[in-house]
Order: sequence, then structure tokens, then C-alpha cells
Amino acid sequence: MTTDPAKLLPILQSGRWFRQLPPAFADALVGMGQLRHLQAGEVLFLRKSPPCGLYAVITGSVRISGHDGAPEAARETLLVLLGPPAWFGEIAVFDDAPRTHDAHAHEPTTVLQVPHHELQSWLDRHPRHWRDLGLLMADKMRLAFMNLEEQTALSASQRLARRLLLMARGYGLGANEHATRRVLAITQEELAHMLGLTRQTTNQLLHDLRERQIVRVSRGEIEILDLDALQALGH
Repeated sequence: MTTDPAKLLPILQSGRWFRQLPPAFADALVGMGQLRHLQAGEVLFLRKSPPCGLYAVITGSVRISGHDGAPEAARETLLVLLGPPAWFGEIAVFDDAPRTHDAHAHEPTTVLQVPHHELQSWLDRHPRHWRDLGLLMADKMRLAFMNLEEQTALSASQRLARRLLLMARGYGLGANEHATRRVLAITQEELAHMLGLTRQTTNQLLHDLRERQIVRVSRGEIEILDLDALQALGH
């Protein structure tokens, strides 16, 4: 690594998954890790690219996206924005298969990359820790099923409120479940893509929240002013 591991630990340990890891596995991840500094828009990996490791967001944020439409006119579909201390990329560690989605830096971003083959070799030498990595994937599966249910069971306004709350709470990945981030670096168009809504519908919903002084919308940002009111709308 190119930096003192002790400087990374407060960030990594603010995440629920990393904080609960056995010390041997946590130390191994930090010891194998390499810091990468990315500019806004820079590619981390692309769909169908070979596995390249496990990642943790240290600063900034990473956008995970796919594409819809014909290949010659494909449009990006934003799935999630991951900020510190989120870990991602674990699926390819398990199945050794190509990436399922694209990952780009959403802003100037630093990630910790644990190289793929080095991590697999370590886990093969310490097989009891495969389960610890599996818990990270289980968290993502729970979140994915919850999102699928919301797509069919909730109104557009409920889905928007819940997504803002989920982002504010770091997708439930933080060690402190009560910690919230009130200013979200996301545009209205990006939020619309996340929710599968039109830009017009999303703008109307945000306008209503703004009129009720629940959120403040500015260029590239949405600030949550009334967390309790937003939570009530999500039910």
C-alpha cells in the first residue's frame, strides 16, 4: 500500500461489514489493498471485463450502472451511487466470471482495491473466511430483493422517499444505523434513472417535497431538511 493503513481504518471501520470481520481477514484486506485515485467519470471496470478485485470506497463516490436499449443507442441506467465505506465487486471473487455492470467514479474518488487473484489465493489458504465475504454478498441480495418489492408494491412518491432515505443512511451499510448524510450529490435525472421514472415525474415529486420544505434541491444536490417527514412519506 502507498499509505499508512492506520489512516484508512477509521473509514473502513465505519462500515458494518468490515467492523464485524475477524481481525485476521480485516488485516489481510488492508494489507493486500492498493489505493487508486480516480477523476470524475473515470472507468474503474466495465461490464464483461475480467474480475479485477474487491473494492472499498474511501473518498468520493462510485456509480454502478448498466445499459438499456439497442447496443448502438444504449442509454446508461444508474443503479446505485456508493460512497464511503461501501465495499463492492464481491460477486466476481466468488464465481471468477466477468463483471455484471459498469463502475465509474462519480466525482474525484479514492478506492481501496484488493487484487482479485491475491484475494482468492488468500481465501483458499484460509477457507473459513469465505463465509465472511459471503455475508457481504448477502447484504446486497437483501437490498436487491427489497428494491424489487418496492418497484411493484409502492407508489412513485413512496419509492422516491425511500430511495432518498436509503441513500442518506448509506444503504444500511454503516456501523451506526442512526447516522445520516443530509446532502446527497445526485442530479434529478440520475435519481429518475435509479427509480425507473421519467424526468418529468421525478421533477414533480421533488417539487412537491420542496414546497413542503422536506428537501432543498440545487444543482447536482438534494438536501434532506426533514428526515421524519420523508420517512412518513415512505410508508
